[in-house]
This record gives sequence, C-alpha cells and structure tokens, in this order.
Amino acid sequence: MSDVLSRLRSAPAKTMDSAEYGADFAGKFEAASGVLWKLERAQHFDEGDLPSYLAMLAGDWDLAMELADKMRPGFRADNPDRMDFRRIRVTEEPFTQYVRWELALLSMRAEEGENSRVVPVSAVHPYEADGPVPELVLFNPALLYEVLYDEAGRHIGARKITDRDFIEPCIPILADLFEKGEDLRSYWTLRGGAR
Repeated sequence: MSDVLSRLRSAPAKTMDSAEYGADFAGKFEAASGVLWKLERAQHFDEGDLPSYLAMLAGDWDLAMELADKMRPGFRADNPDRMDFRRIRVTEEPFTQYVRWELALLSMRAEEGENSRVVPVSAVHPYEADGPVPELVLFNPALLYEVLYDEAGRHIGARKITDRDFIEPCIPILADLFEKGEDLRSYWTLRGGAR
C-alpha cells in the first residue's frame, strides 16, 4: 500500500482556489472535533506578507521571533479543547532557512496546544515512489484536503476529497508516522533552538 498517499492526487475532488478553500476550511474547522491530521512535507513555503516571515527572509531572526511571539493568541485559537490537532512535520537536515523558522513557530504552537511531531524525510520515502507525498489536512474519514502550492511555495488552493475509499487508508499511515515521530518541542530544542 505504498501508493496510498500519492493516489490522493488522482482521487475525485472539488478543486478550489485559496479564497474558496479558506472559507470552506473555516466552516469545517468550526464544526470539527476529535483528531485532525496535518501532513507537511515541503521544505519551503511562501508565507506572503506575514511580518515574522518577512523578518526571517531579511535575516533578522530576533525580530522574526518577536513578531512570531505576538501570534500566540491566534495559535491558541487554532487549538480549541474540542480538537486534537496532530501535525506531522517532515524535515530534511540541514534545515532550509524556512524550516528553521517554521520549527520555531511550530514550537510556539505546541506550547499553545498543538500536538506536533517531526519525522525525517526517510519516514515518508516508502510512500514517495511517485513523488513527494502531498500536503494534506484530514478532518475525518469523509473529508480530506490536498493543499496545493505553486512551484515557488505559494498557496494556491486545495482539492477537497470526500471519497472514503481514498481517505480511510490514509489514517493508519498518518497514525503510524505520528507514533514514530519525535515531539516537536524536544526536536527543536535539540536541533534548532540554539543558534
């Protein structure tokens, strides 16, 4: 079943642009409870005009972290008590500048309730015969978003998949990756926290 994740790309889906996806996601998130899975594979994303991201790009790490710290109320709101948000962050070492910055933010998110683990890229290689595993958010066995990015890492929307035959086989794979993963905060402290 090494193609379980990659076959999501051929699943029947509704393709949405970023605005449509944002609105659809917000509605589903508001009503969701229980475990929500997020798999993040790319080693760079373009975060647009996010101030902390721009400060990181400009080489001002201290300002980037100061601005990130101001985002904590939003991080808290992203982790309501009704939900167990489980992020699986795939990393390659040495870190890209982006991943180093993102891990610092994800460490803050973890402090505000997000349940995040890190796995090395070797953990997903068995599922990558047809290319990198997709970026995805899985709400339940009947709702998964394959999140879409352009070549520069800019978010351009998502494919909304509701076919259980494609979604359900993904859950044990995500659970296994999560179980094998390292707690994000300890990972960041050991590998990235010290500059």
